[in-house]
Order: sequence, then structure tokens, then C-alpha cells
Amino acid sequence: MDVVTLPGLTDYREGWDLQRRTHESVRGGAPGVTYLLEHDGVYTAGRRTRRDEYPTDGTEVVDVDRGGKITWHGPGQIVAYPVVALRSPVDVVRYVRTLEEAVMDVCATLGLATVRVDGRSGVWFAADGASARRERKVCAIGARVAKGVTMHGLALNCDPDLTAFDTIVPCGIADADVTSLSVEAGRPVTVEEVRPLLASALVEHLAPLVTELTVTDQDTRPPSTTAAVG
Repeated sequence: MDVVTLPGLTDYREGWDLQRRTHESVRGGAPGVTYLLEHDGVYTAGRRTRRDEYPTDGTEVVDVDRGGKITWHGPGQIVAYPVVALRSPVDVVRYVRTLEEAVMDVCATLGLATVRVDGRSGVWFAADGASARRERKVCAIGARVAKGVTMHGLALNCDPDLTAFDTIVPCGIADADVTSLSVEAGRPVTVEEVRPLLASALVEHLAPLVTELTVTDQDTRPPSTTAAVG
């Protein structure tokens, strides 16, 4: 699996089109690729998003073919899109948990202890009763697996403008907050600092799940499935 960093800011639709083209190549037997990038500011909504969770100010939202609900992408947030063929039998839940593990390792390297929250995907910081801080999500995960090949992935907040989340109900979760590595570390943690850590962690954690895919004429591959952002 190659890891490719896209320079500058990537328009969401252009990145989505790149994923689709790569998906077709990987289905045809090409090696998997993980793209690391930052998007221009954009809201995207998965298939389970309700209308009352959209921005109320008329801001454009891109409807996408992943699981989960609405979220934001933009500068200061590193996005990883693994487009890889998974070993059979395909286990989407295990794939999502593997992405979480990779991000949790990155956070640990930065001296930050993260947790999982029952019933919710993503990477979180635990509630702090002493300071009345609620559970806080630092990384959203939304995946799609079609014909055994993954799309979409994870979005890890490094040092974004968190006010971008104020106009939506992030991932449809109203009883928790969104945070960043910089807020939790008490210092600037940039995309540039995190990028090599995340690339290394993804290669390590995804290796046991990834295989080459040989396309046959028989439709014996798994159907399309999605996993939630949250």
C-alpha cells in the first residue's frame, strides 16, 4: 500500500473523484493507495443525515455515499482516504476499529490518552468531571466498502477552526463536543507534525487487513457496505 500526500488544499469533489478512479484501479488488481490531504472548507452528509442536522444558514452541503451523518472538512484537519482491497471475508467493523487504533496510536505518540465510546465510532477524549468537560471527539470515521475495496476514511482534527462545527450537529451527536489535538495538548499540533505519524500508523495497522484483489467474471465479491461517521 502506497501513501500519497496531496499538496495544498483539495476540493472535496475532486478528492472524491480521485477516490472513485483509484477504487476502479484497485478492483482491477492495482496496489492500494492511502491519500493524505487537507480539504477546502466543506460540509459533507452521509446517508443517515436528517434535514434538521443540516446548516440552517444555507451553507452548501455535499451529499456523499458513505455511512454516517454530517461533518465538516477543512484546513487544519488531516484526512486519510485508504483505497485498499480487504482480505476475505470482509469485516467492515474490524476495518473501522483498525482505523481507530491507528489514530489512537498517533495520539499516544503525542502524549494524549484517547478512548472509544460505546455505540459510537471515531476517537474520543473522555469526559472530565472535575472540569465539567463532556466527551470530545477528535477524529471522525466514515467508510464505504464496495466489492471488497474501501473508500472514504478518517478526519483527524489537528489545529482547525472548530467554530466550523457550530452550525451543524456533528455526526448527529448533540450530547458531546468536538475537539482538536491542539486544544487537548495545550500547544499547536499541526497537520505537518501529524502527517508522518499517521502515515506510519496506517501502514502498520492496515497491513494485516489488506490484500491484492483479483476481479473475476463471477459476482462473488461482497456487496457495498458503509460504516458510520461518529
